[in-house]
This record gives sequence, structure tokens and C-alpha cells, in this order.
Amino acid sequence: MTGTSPFAPRGTAQEIEEGAAFAPKFDKDGLITAVTTDANTGELLMVAWMNAEALARTIETGEAWYWSRSRNELWHKGDTSGQIQTVKELRTDCDQDTVWLKVEVGGDGGCCHVGYKACFYRRVPLGKLPATLERTGAEKLPQR
Repeated sequence: MTGTSPFAPRGTAQEIEEGAAFAPKFDKDGLITAVTTDANTGELLMVAWMNAEALARTIETGEAWYWSRSRNELWHKGDTSGQIQTVKELRTDCDQDTVWLKVEVGGDGGCCHVGYKACFYRRVPLGKLPATLERTGAEKLPQR
């Protein structure tokens, strides 16, 4: 992707919050937060990041693309695992600095790279520090 954005330029607060133009706000690193949920159950699957190219590819292909901060590269979710995320709906929040993907997951239906359906399989108990993580009862998916 070249240096020009395929998205609308950022306008006034009112244009961004109430207008029809999609003008995503990328952070100083060129990334936007992407929240991904299961389109059928509403379960929170993962939170990741997208750069402009990942967001554009997601829109164009209907499959989720992300930016891997640890690998510093574009990442087509499911390329190696088979857990392709087919986007059923894509939303943005009021100030357009976060996107929400509602997806159907292919393969074994998982999402998390350590083997769970969702990345949020541990709970942090409230009330005292330091907190010890608790499993939420989520079972690991069968080994691939």
C-alpha cells in the first residue's frame, strides 16, 4: 500500500462523530484498535491492531487482516491455522479510533494462538492486589 490513505480525511469533530465518511483515526504508530467478536454468539474473541493496509484488505476481501506488532508484519488471520475470520459486519466507534469486527471463524472455530476459542480465557479477580489469574472454565481446543 502506498503512502496515500484510501480512507476519507479526518474532518471536524461533528463530521467524524455524525457524518457518513469513514475516516479512521490511526495512532502515532499508524495503528487502530480492532475488537473482534463472534458474529453468532457475541463472545469477545480478541483485540488486535490494524494499519491502513490491514483495514483496507479486510474491507476489500471480507476476511480479517491485522498488523502483528510482535512480528512487525501484515497478518491474514487463519492463513496458517485455518481459523479464517469471515467478517459479517464491521463497525467503528463515535470518534473512529476503534473498529469492531463481527466474524465467523473457520477451521476449528478457535482464535487464540495458545489454543483457546477466545483470547480472554482468564479472569482477574477484583478486591485485592496482586491479583492471581483464574481460568474461566474455557477448554483448550483439540491440538491442530
